[in-house]
Amino acid sequence: MNRQLNREILRLSVPSILANLTVPLVGMVDTAVAGHLHGGNAATFIGAISIGAMLFNLLYWGFGFLRTGTGGLTAQAFGRNDMQDSLKILVRGVCLALGISILLLVLQWPFVKLVLSLMEASPEARTLAEEYFFIRIWAAPATLCLMVFSGWFAGMQDSMSSMWKDLVVNGVNVVASIILATGAGNWKGFGFAGIAMGTVAAQYSGLAFCVIVCLVKYRRKVFSLFKPSGIPGMLRGDDLGSFFKMNLDLLIRSLGFIVIYIGYTAIAAGFGDTILACSSIMMQMLMIFSYFTDGFAYAGEALSGRFIGEGNTGLLRRSVRYVFVWSMSVSVLFIGIYVAGGVPLLKLLTSDTKVVESCREFLPWLILMPPIGCAAFTWDGIFMGATASVPFRNSMVGAALFFFGTWTVCRAAFTPSGAEALHCLLAAYFAHLLFRTVYLSLSYRACVLASNTGCRQHAARFLPHRRRS
Repeated sequence: MNRQLNREILRLSVPSILANLTVPLVGMVDTAVAGHLHGGNAATFIGAISIGAMLFNLLYWGFGFLRTGTGGLTAQAFGRNDMQDSLKILVRGVCLALGISILLLVLQWPFVKLVLSLMEASPEARTLAEEYFFIRIWAAPATLCLMVFSGWFAGMQDSMSSMWKDLVVNGVNVVASIILATGAGNWKGFGFAGIAMGTVAAQYSGLAFCVIVCLVKYRRKVFSLFKPSGIPGMLRGDDLGSFFKMNLDLLIRSLGFIVIYIGYTAIAAGFGDTILACSSIMMQMLMIFSYFTDGFAYAGEALSGRFIGEGNTGLLRRSVRYVFVWSMSVSVLFIGIYVAGGVPLLKLLTSDTKVVESCREFLPWLILMPPIGCAAFTWDGIFMGATASVPFRNSMVGAALFFFGTWTVCRAAFTPSGAEALHCLLAAYFAHLLFRTVYLSLSYRACVLASNTGCRQHAARFLPHRRRS
C-alpha cells in the first residue's frame, strides 16, 4: 500500500511539476524581454511589467476560489464516484467565471486608474503599466475559465490534462511574447505592448485546449450526462447557498494574499525604479522553488479530497504524511540550487549591470525560501482538498497582519531607505509564510482529519454520502 500510495503521489505531482517548470520561465521571459528592449530604460521596463503583473494579480487572485473551490469539491465528488455532481461543479464554475469576466471588462478603466493613483512610481513606469493592462485585460474570460478547469482536472485526478493545458498556455506565452515584442525577420514587432499581446494569445489557446479535452476525454464518463436544458437547474439548488458561503471564505483568503502582494510591490515602488526592479526579480527567483513544491501540494489536494469523499481517514492521514516527505525533500534540494545558481539567474533576467549588482545583496534571502515556504504551500493544497475553508481563510488574514506588522516594526526601528528597505520587505514576506505554516499545522487535526463542522461547515453540505471512519 505504501508503494502504491507513493506512486499515486508521483503520478499526480510529477506532471504538475513539469508544467510548473514553464511557469517561472514565462515570468522570466517577460522580464528578460522587457530588460533587453531597446528605446528605453531596462529598470523602467521591468518595473512596468512588475506593476502590470501586480494589477492582474490583484484582479485574478481575488477570484482564486474558482480554482480552489472547484478542485476540492470535484475531488470529493470523484471519491464518491458522483459524476453528475462533478459536472454540476464544472458548469457552475464556468458560468461564474464568465459572469465575473464581463464585470472586469466593464470596470477595467476605473480599476486601473484607482490602483495606480495609490502607487508611487515613475511616470514612465506608470504609463507603460497602463498600456500593458489595457491589452492583457481582454484575456479575462479565458483566464478565469482556466482557473475553473485547473481545479476540475485536479479534482478528477487528471494530472496529465492539467499538465498539457499549462504547457500549451505557457509555451504559447513564451513564443508569442518574444515574437510579438521583438519581431521576426524584417518585422520589428510591437515592442513593449507585444508582451501583453502574447499573454492574451496564450490564454485563449489554453481555453481551446480544455474544451477539446472535455469533449474528447470526458465525453462518455461525464458529458454524456450533460444537457443544455439542465444548466438552469445546475445553477439552482439547496446547496447553492453553501457553495457561495464557502467561496466567500476563499475570496477573503485570496484578498489577504492580494493585500500582501500589493503591499510588497507598492512599498518597493516608493523607493525608486531600481529597488522596484530588484523586488520584482527577487520575487521571480523566490517563486521558482514554489512551483516545484506546488506539484506535491496539488497531489495533496487531489488525494485529500478523494479520500474525504471516500470516507477513508486512514489513507487520508497516510497521504498527507507522504506528501510532506516528498515536498521537504524538494526543499533541501533547492537550498543547494539557490546557493550555487543565484548570480547566473540574475544575469539571465536582466543585462542591466546596475540592476544585477543591486540584486546580489539580497541573494541570501533565497536560502530561507525552501524551509519556510515548503510547509505553507503543501498545507494549502491539503486544506483545499478538504474544503476546510474557515482555517484556510483565517491563516491568510493572520498572515497579512504579520506581513504589515513586520514591515511597520522594521521601518520604525531602522528607518530604511534603498537596499535596507528591500531587506525589511523580504523579512516581512517571510514572516507571513511562517505564520501560515504554524497556523495550518495547528489546525490540521481538528479541521482535516476530524469532521469538525466549525472548520468545514460549508463543505459538509456537499458530502451527503460521506462515510465516517
